[in-house]
Amino acid sequence: MRQLLILRVVAKLLIPLILLFALYVQFHGEYGPGGGFQAGVIFAAGFILYALVFDLETAQKVAPPGLLQGLMATGLLIYAGVGIDSLLLGGHFLNYNVLLDNPVDGQHLGIMLVELGVGITVAATLIIIFYSFAGRPR
Repeated sequence: MRQLLILRVVAKLLIPLILLFALYVQFHGEYGPGGGFQAGVIFAAGFILYALVFDLETAQKVAPPGLLQGLMATGLLIYAGVGIDSLLLGGHFLNYNVLLDNPVDGQHLGIMLVELGVGITVAATLIIIFYSFAGRPR
């Protein structure tokens, strides 16, 4: 029982740092290594650690499968919405230059939005996959 207490205390210290690092990778991915996919995997890993330490039912109360399915769709809509918006503004699909008056600012905005959509979708998908395998009866 003592090992479980130590594990929970350490997890309570590490999980916020893992999630914060995922946000750093998400929003720093435009300027260096990282981006939406990596941030989504890191975020999902932090949440999976939470589920392993504190129990699957508790994790599913924090992030129910229905919410995660909605997040998967939202991330996809963000990604596709940026592409469709660039088409409607007279550019090619995912041509970020047309998103703002200044093409460089449009590039930055487009990349940030697309990476955000990818990160949300990847994190939600990996957590759903974990739920699917972890919830199976033995």
